Amino acid sequence: MTETKTAEGPATEAAKQRLAEARDASEVSREQFAERMKGKPTPTQEENDLAAHGVHILEHEHDGSAPDPNVQVTKTSEAKKPTGGQYQTRQAAPKPASA
Repeated sequence: MTETKTAEGPATEAAKQRLAEARDASEVSREQFAERMKGKPTPTQEENDLAAHGVHILEHEHDGSAPDPNVQVTKTSEAKKPTGGQYQTRQAAPKPASA
């Protein structure tokens, strides 16, 4: 077999440089993907099978992954109980039934 021949020049060198950078970026992306895919799927197949038979899953088995950085933990706050300043609210009484 013969090797591929290309025109020599700055455009060819720049194209080869971009191709090498793209290959490096693809390799990094593959490594990051493999790192993210470690652990078990959630829900597991057993949980899927149980759900298919009508079992309600209250809590999933931990899959071993780190917490999702995209989920924001929100704090639920309750209003304070009113202090003083009691006020009356209107109440509607039912109308008497007419005969």
